[in-house]
Amino acid sequence: MNLLLLEEADFIAADRVILRDRRLTHMQEVHRAAVGDSLRVGRIGGLMGSAELLRLDADEAELRVTLDQPPPAKLPLTLLLALPRPKMLRRVFQTVAAMGVPRIVLVNSYRVEKSFWQTPFLEPAAIREQLILGLEQARDSVLPEIVIEKRFKPFVEDRLPAIADGTLGLIGHPGHYPPCPRGLDEPVTLAIGPEGGWIPYEIDLLTKAGLQPVQLGDRILRVETAVTALLSRLF
Repeated sequence: MNLLLLEEADFIAADRVILRDRRLTHMQEVHRAAVGDSLRVGRIGGLMGSAELLRLDADEAELRVTLDQPPPAKLPLTLLLALPRPKMLRRVFQTVAAMGVPRIVLVNSYRVEKSFWQTPFLEPAAIREQLILGLEQARDSVLPEIVIEKRFKPFVEDRLPAIADGTLGLIGHPGHYPPCPRGLDEPVTLAIGPEGGWIPYEIDLLTKAGLQPVQLGDRILRVETAVTALLSRLF
């Protein structure tokens, strides 16, 4: 935890917070904080800054916070992601939050198993938990927006063209396609498929919506690896 994220419910005054949950445990066992120490903090959805530890008891801590720094800028990106398998989904949420992706659209695909949509990891509280872990790692305080689209064809035909309009639309897909561009400074809409990749029908629909396939080479990557590799290359 490189940043202590503060919830609205933590505040007992404009510059005072009380912590009693896993953040308290982390302060005690990992930071080994003592009264008078300064910690990096951020208000979820707001500014970042520092906090002075005023009181540390076994079951709660009181801090005085100063929030005067903006969070880091997000990437100019909308990430369209075929729903990964549940165990990988948690890691992907942490990764995209840490890398500064502002908007993730989870979509269905022919190669996405129906059971994946029943995972408890798609519950709002479970999603938020993983996103916060990513933000803590990267020192960011603004949660990404998560959109869930279970019907591929209506989404791609009816809503994706408006999302991709005015952006560089790309499809991460292995094959004889142009290499993924590097070091962009323009908005991007990026689609990454499931393990096994998009099927030709899906590539066709995505292309009609304004996206073009690009590749990272001959290697077939896991979804979480492809996400990291593509984002690192694009920006």
